[in-house]
Amino acid sequence: MHLEEFAEGHSIWHRMDPRVKILGVLSMAVVTAVSDKASALLFALGFAVCAIVIARLDTRQVIIRIGVINGFVLFLWFFLPFTTQGEVMAQLGGLDVSREGIILALTITVKANAIAGITIALLGTSTIFDLVHGLVHLRVPQRIVQLFFFTYRYISVIHREYLSLRASMRLRCFKPRTDFHTYRSIAYLVGMLFVRSLDRSERIYQAMVLRGFSGTFWTLDHFHMRRSDWAALAMMVILVVAQIVLQVSGGIL
Repeated sequence: MHLEEFAEGHSIWHRMDPRVKILGVLSMAVVTAVSDKASALLFALGFAVCAIVIARLDTRQVIIRIGVINGFVLFLWFFLPFTTQGEVMAQLGGLDVSREGIILALTITVKANAIAGITIALLGTSTIFDLVHGLVHLRVPQRIVQLFFFTYRYISVIHREYLSLRASMRLRCFKPRTDFHTYRSIAYLVGMLFVRSLDRSERIYQAMVLRGFSGTFWTLDHFHMRRSDWAALAMMVILVVAQIVLQVSGGIL
């Protein structure tokens, strides 16, 4: 499981200081999350698309990752139009479809895709070590930095454990069906995954203590802002201000 696939590249996002990208993503994500005007949300979505194009990322992999997010958003379209009170636009299967429900579902969809696209284009083009290093420079509390680093780092480790267990089940000719044996086997799989994760975490902790880890990540090389980074930071500020202006003056979606 390669979690840093987008970090391999030579675009302007790849060369940008991680601190600028972290601040840019946080500010754009917050403004997008609280926006409810069509102009502001479409502006954020347009920037996300442009950022992905500039980053020259693998289109197929980007679609797969955004598709996973939209898989969760899709469930909202099955409930919000029918459960949100407002002006009835149509009836489907005896249920009223409200205009406000459709607007709410569309707003959430645009927000989710815009934030996901911006995150992939900016943070995805940095390695985990650069992001952690950037968080340290931004004075983020050590506990939060460590939690982020270890969570990100060991997702792939847990995934490898899962693949190993699944391969063992396949070697024993396991075929999933809708019966009690399948449910019990999957429950055993999840249980063993938790047990192996706990065992691995204890071994990692002991190895870190043995090497004198005291809760601080020491870095040998430090980031230095270049002219291009200052220019990128200024651009981020302009984009955020522009989105705020569109939110204040634009029409409701």
